[in-house]
Amino acid sequence: MVSQIDLQARKRAARAFFEKFKVIINKILRGEDPVMEILARTRANIVFDEERKLLLPGSKMLTRKFLDKGEAKRFANTLLMASLIYDALLNDEYPTIRDLYYKGKHTIVYRDLKGRRREENTWNEQKESDRLIVDVEVFTGMLREEMLILSKEKGKVVGNMRIRSGDDIIDLSRMGHGAYAIEPTPDLIEFIDVDAEYVLVIEKDAVFQQLHRIKFWQKNKCILITSSGQPDRATRRFVRRLNDELGLPVYILTDADPYGWYIFSVFRSGSISLSFENERLATPSAKFLGVSMSDIFEKNWLTPKERKNVIIKAKEEDIKRAKEMMRYEWFKNSKKWMHELKLFLKEKKKLEIEALAVKGLKFLAEVYIPQKIQTKDWIE
Repeated sequence: MVSQIDLQARKRAARAFFEKFKVIINKILRGEDPVMEILARTRANIVFDEERKLLLPGSKMLTRKFLDKGEAKRFANTLLMASLIYDALLNDEYPTIRDLYYKGKHTIVYRDLKGRRREENTWNEQKESDRLIVDVEVFTGMLREEMLILSKEKGKVVGNMRIRSGDDIIDLSRMGHGAYAIEPTPDLIEFIDVDAEYVLVIEKDAVFQQLHRIKFWQKNKCILITSSGQPDRATRRFVRRLNDELGLPVYILTDADPYGWYIFSVFRSGSISLSFENERLATPSAKFLGVSMSDIFEKNWLTPKERKNVIIKAKEEDIKRAKEMMRYEWFKNSKKWMHELKLFLKEKKKLEIEALAVKGLKFLAEVYIPQKIQTKDWIE
């Protein structure tokens, strides 16, 4: 049985689909050349809004015409993908992006102008159909999650909080040693009540599990979340909602390396590839709690001997990544972040969150995190 929340979401999405695509349909019915205008998703069409701390799309649009040899296939495939999604909405289905790949994958047989038999696949690899889903998102202005398209659950959350998912009320403080997997449709979650003062997002699932086992979230009155590495869209949206709707400050804890720091920037300013949705996915007020290079080399968190035992030599890809980040405006405009990146390139060393265990297994939970929050020792 489909929940009322899901039914309402389906109606909203189906109505938005109809309104957006009816112009194209009417042109086809009148025998006119159908045209689709889609926001350009190139690096050149992305701007960083320094005041809002968001990566946003520029104003450049792409015009796709069906009666254009170079664009006809992409145009037709975009409409095919839209029809698959629309049918799923009408039929109370929950397709995954993999389902949509297989459902639309087929071979079209036709004859060319010389009468020769030809075959053309709609698409071959999933990355082709995935791009079409993004085309539909951009064209309709809806997230795929709003279209009830499912993806693999990645993020997890625990805390003193109750939510409604479907027709069920779930107490996130009663998950045993497990955690609630953040569903791929986070906007359908209803926040019932919460007793927390902030949100702590942790890059690594193993560190999240350690903190959960000792009830860190209970002792420190927080909502504890893991992105399990690079965050998926559902986790980013869930964090944004906690910040927007409940007014909870958000702190991010990652490894001390360029990949961990970029994870923070994805939570705060958004990703390059999803600039068109960063206003709904990113949390501009999020703060980087650590681990930073200045924590390692300029502050007294580790003694020289401890530091020597736990730091790791940076790889070439780490160094390359740091140099790339120094060219990004959302890092370049921050004196603190430029200092961290320069320090990393100078030392060519990195450190994992777990390395803080050299101070004792309780150090991270009882000293490092609480003190950094209390003293406001973070980077924005």
